[in-house]
Amino acid sequence: MSIPQNIAELQSKIAQAAKRAGRSPSQIALMAVTKTHPPDPIREAYESGLRLFGENRVQEFSAKADALADLVGAEWHMIGHLQTNKAAKAAELFNAIDSVDSIKLAEKLDAAARALNKQLQVLIEVNVGGEAAKTGVAPDSADLEDLLKAAPRLEGLNVRGLMTVPPFAEDPEGARLYFRKLRALRDQVASRNLPAITLEVLSMGMSHDFTVAIEEGSTCIRIGTAIFGEREKP
Repeated sequence: MSIPQNIAELQSKIAQAAKRAGRSPSQIALMAVTKTHPPDPIREAYESGLRLFGENRVQEFSAKADALADLVGAEWHMIGHLQTNKAAKAAELFNAIDSVDSIKLAEKLDAAARALNKQLQVLIEVNVGGEAAKTGVAPDSADLEDLLKAAPRLEGLNVRGLMTVPPFAEDPEGARLYFRKLRALRDQVASRNLPAITLEVLSMGMSHDFTVAIEEGSTCIRIGTAIFGEREKP
């Protein structure tokens, strides 16, 4: 199937999942994950109506950013792990960083954003599964608390919500518990009415489990394979 056909099928599945959950499809943003894909298929996704794009590596996106600079209204999000020494370049290239996982990184991004006279939209990445191989703060950790409390002084950042990548399970139902945990964490943090924190975004769900994520409250699903097909090896 073509990229436009894949997107149309995804939108249909999003609508069905939203209906099961008593939600409107307009509450769920579809992000195209474009890592390892060259400009042409990204442009095709844009021409099919997508405006939200996620990249995993600063260096990779830097190499193709100029070729995509004419895509008016496109939003570029960093969704992969970001090293602090690349924070300044990431602040320059991206509209948003969806993988903030430490106060040190947040401070680096804040300084870089201020220097650029811009405000970065950010999400806090939460490691809901407690997997050692994955980045993200633990749900009940001091690291999370530090990030939440630092938000008022990090004026170059707008903390908009939470993101997670759950442990992989062949059966998408295996991710439901983790999606539910992130939603509960969001609700718990929101109930505290912390200053400078808006939690309208729950970024969770990928190609194989996005319908379950939508049923559990996701507001942004990150889709690569179901749009572009199997990605090429970098």
